[in-house]
Formats: sequence, structure tokens, C-alpha cells
Amino acid sequence: MVVLDATIVNIALPHIQGALNFSTTDLTWVVSAYTLTFGGLLLLGGRAGDILGRRRVFMSGILLFTLASLLGGFAQEPWQLLAARALQGVGGAIASPTSLALITTTFPEGPERNRAFGVFAAVSAGGGAIGLLAGGMLTEWLDWRWVLFVNVPIGILIAVLTPLYINESERHPGRFDLLGALTSTAGMTSLVFGFIRASEEGWRDSLTLGSFAAAVVLLLAFALIESRAKEPITPLRMFADRNRSGTYVIMLSLAAAMFGMFFFIVLFVQNVLNYTPIEAGLAFLPVTVVIAIGAGLSQKFLPVLGPKPFMVTGSIIVAAGLGWQSLISPDSSYVGGVLGPMLLFGFGMGLNFVTLTLTAVSGVGLHEAGAASGLLNATQQVGGSLGLSILTTVFGTASRDEAKEQMPDFMAHATPEQKAEFAKTHELPAPWGHEVLSEGISTAFLPAVAMALLALATAALVIRVRKSDLEALSGTASAAGPGGG
Repeated sequence: MVVLDATIVNIALPHIQGALNFSTTDLTWVVSAYTLTFGGLLLLGGRAGDILGRRRVFMSGILLFTLASLLGGFAQEPWQLLAARALQGVGGAIASPTSLALITTTFPEGPERNRAFGVFAAVSAGGGAIGLLAGGMLTEWLDWRWVLFVNVPIGILIAVLTPLYINESERHPGRFDLLGALTSTAGMTSLVFGFIRASEEGWRDSLTLGSFAAAVVLLLAFALIESRAKEPITPLRMFADRNRSGTYVIMLSLAAAMFGMFFFIVLFVQNVLNYTPIEAGLAFLPVTVVIAIGAGLSQKFLPVLGPKPFMVTGSIIVAAGLGWQSLISPDSSYVGGVLGPMLLFGFGMGLNFVTLTLTAVSGVGLHEAGAASGLLNATQQVGGSLGLSILTTVFGTASRDEAKEQMPDFMAHATPEQKAEFAKTHELPAPWGHEVLSEGISTAFLPAVAMALLALATAALVIRVRKSDLEALSGTASAAGPGGG
């Protein structure tokens, strides 16, 4: 349910935009409000399960997620939906890490636990693909609100069944690093807000500058708190190893590009290619297939080649796919302008996912494997939010400039009805609006290419995993279990 929610809402974004009158730049908050709280509080959620009892915390997270989904479905104003999405992220951050830990405590070590982890990994991988189709069907056949309402019966069923099948775990004494969690989440939110504000009001806007200043202060405070905390939410020693630090940089960079790619291509296929929500969901399914193929290949040949070749090759392929997408235009077809580059992108990401997870947990003790893999997942979510905000800033500037270019032709050739609609919405209708959207998207993919190249440079220059590390690497990874995407 938690993994599915990231993709099921994406397909509904154009309909949410129309129903609640979001601008394209503000629409990114529908994604970021969820991923920022989810990524920022993920490690705290895992710690809460250890201290308070995992079953109790798991059920609390599920119920909070369910309540937030219900509130989001009834939203009448943009701020109501964004508040509900942030609350969903909090619920997901509480439930997600405890669900993985509960598998460890529920199933005995050996074949039974391995089977349980296999099912968990399959559900996590399938959640994204199911979300694409379910989002399309619910939006087209019912209403966009049902992409949120659908969580309610599932969440209630989980809450009812959990006490019947899952035992409470033993509590472990410890401390909550609430200050660390709050300063990191608030700092990243201020940073993301600064970029999105800059895309609308410019870089000299006082609120833009104030947001960036607040982000610097909060993130510096976070680093100071973590360096002095007895039980920090983010153990800074995790960054002492160059391979692990490099892995976090690669994941942050690739996730930054990935979130932007999905966000903008969803808008393109529905607003320019005029795909229905179901067609849009089907259009993205091939990406999940090639991600699975790439992940399977890396898992099979990792013991032979080591992780570095997969990181380098995967990042090159991702950069090539994003570069191809930067050529998108109103005349682009699905096969040549969308499918081809998405397949390249997905295969490159598939080569990286398993490899990054294994490298992140290499060289850490079993008691820290969860923290190392959890930090990688948090990096993915926070990096995605930050990347999307940066790409949105570029999109906003490029689309505004293109709108000025299109305005004379619009005024000369538009019908009275089209001019009246523009006066009401302040957005150019097709075909001028298609030009504006396509120019903004194609320009936004240029910094996405730069993010992929940063991942490539990090993989080539920083990562130094030896062949002798591979046995320990595989053993630690299996102990950490599969991570949620």
C-alpha cells in the first residue's frame, strides 16, 4: 500500500490539477509532501518500533495512513490535499520499516524467513506497477479521489487482521531523536519550498531567499544535533566509508532524476498526447519490466563483476535516456519520444537498484544493517523531492519564457472562446499550450542529465569495492532484507 501510493497518485496528477486548480509548479507538492515526510521520518519510524513494540507501532502507522487517505480524498482545497499527503507520509514512515522488521521477528531464520522476504520483495516491486494501472482505472472509471479512498478499506482490513496473525515484539530501551528528525525534515522542506518558490517568483523574492536561509540553518543544526546525540537518527559514522557515502550520493542523484522524469512524462502523455488515465498507466508499464530485467542481471552477475561496473554502466544508460527525453516536443510520438528513452532509463535504474542496496550495507555489522539500508531508502525519497523541485524551477522559467514567445501568435489566431478561457485560467490552450509544456519539460530534463552524470562521476571516481568484499556484502544484505522503493 505504501509503495503503491507513490505511483497511483502520479497518474491522477493532471485530474487533481484541474479539480483543485493547482499550477504545474505547485502540483509537485502533491508528490513532495508525501516523500519529504516519508523519507525524513523513516529512520525515526524504525526506532519507534524497536522502543515501543513493532506490532503496536505498525498498526498506528497503518491507521494514520488510512485516516490521511480518507481526508485527502475529501479535500476541497489544495492545502487540504497537501496536508493529507504529508500525514500519509508520516503514517508510511511509521508502518514501512516496522513491517520489514516484523518479518524478521515473526518467521524463524532459514527457508521460512527467506520465503517471507521473497514475498515482501515481490510485493514491493509489484506495488509500483499495480499503482500505475490502478491509478488509471480508478481515475477514469470513478474519480481521482478514489486513488486515495482505495487505501481506506485496505488499511482497516490490515488493522483488524494484524492482532490475529502477528505477535508483539520485545521492546528495547532507547531514545527518540525527535529533534534530529524534525530539523532534517524541516530543513529539506524549506529547501524544496525555496526552489519551487523561485520557479514562480524569481530568485530575488524575499520568501525564496528566506526559505534557503532557513534551510541552511536547519540542516546545519541537524548535523550538529546528530554529532552530539547519544542515539542519533542518522549515525554520521555511516558516511565515514567512501563506498557507502558514494552510494548515497548516487542514489540521491538518480532518484532526483527519476521523480522528475515520472512527474513530467505523466503530464506530457495526458496533456499533449491526450492519453486517458488508463492508457497513461499502460504506457508506463514497460518501464517496470525493464527495471526488473536490469535488477535481475545485476543480481546474477554481481559476484563475478563486482558492483562498480553496474553503477557506471547503469548511470551512463540513465544519462542517455534522459538526454533523449530532453528532445521531446509536441510532435513527439509515444514510441520515439517517450517509450524509447524510458526503456533506456528504466534498464539503467534496474542495474543500479540492487547494486546500490548491497553496497550500502557492505562493511557494517548486522545490528547496523537496518540503519544503513534505511538511510539509503530515506536518501531516495528526500533526493527525489529535492530533484523534482530543482527540475520544476527550470521548468517554470522555461515555460514562462516560451509562453511569452507564443503570446503574439495566440492573440492573432485564437478564437474568442479560447481567449475567454485564457482570461479565466491564465494558461494557453492547445496548440500553444502544448508548445509551452513541451519546452518546459525538455529544458527540465537537462539538469536531470547533469544529475545522472554526477552519479556516473561518483561511481567512477569514489566507489572502490573489492572482490573480497562481495561475500560479506551479500551476507549483510540478506540480513538487512529487501528495501522498500
